[in-house]
Amino acid sequence: MDELERWLQEDYARAYRTACLMMRNPADAEDAVQEAFLRAWRFRASLPDGPAARPWLYRVLVNACHSRLRAEIPRRDRTAPATGVDRRPADGPGPAEAVEADHRASAVRGALDDLPDHLRAVVVLRYWSGLSEAEIATAIRRRPGTVKSRLHEARRRLAAHPALDAALAEEA
Repeated sequence: MDELERWLQEDYARAYRTACLMMRNPADAEDAVQEAFLRAWRFRASLPDGPAARPWLYRVLVNACHSRLRAEIPRRDRTAPATGVDRRPADGPGPAEAVEADHRASAVRGALDDLPDHLRAVVVLRYWSGLSEAEIATAIRRRPGTVKSRLHEARRRLAAHPALDAALAEEA
């Protein structure tokens, strides 16, 4: 099985999660992932060999997200209502732990949403998609030094974000 086929079959969930965090709307993220997968398939002859394939595939995904953000999102709200579906397994954490985890997740999501798109993209690709700084540089078509400075600035802003500060203070 080649790299593209493996990515299409195995990494859909990670790509979707990446798009959700970048776009802040599950429906738009779904559309962007499908568009990215179609583009990747259409241009599969351009897929580099070896370790360069993963950043290339994420570049397609990032481009699809940015295209949708520029074209559609300014015309409507970026957030979708919660689905109300409880996705925890039956043997998962209890109600108190779930509420605490939801509170932390909301604080992180809020802080992440407040980042500008160019900073949110590098944070999502690094910490949720697991790309290295070099892979992120390829994915967003920027120099590695730019990726490092964007990650540094994003971390600085996240550390100073009041919602995260409050969530961490509650845990202490």
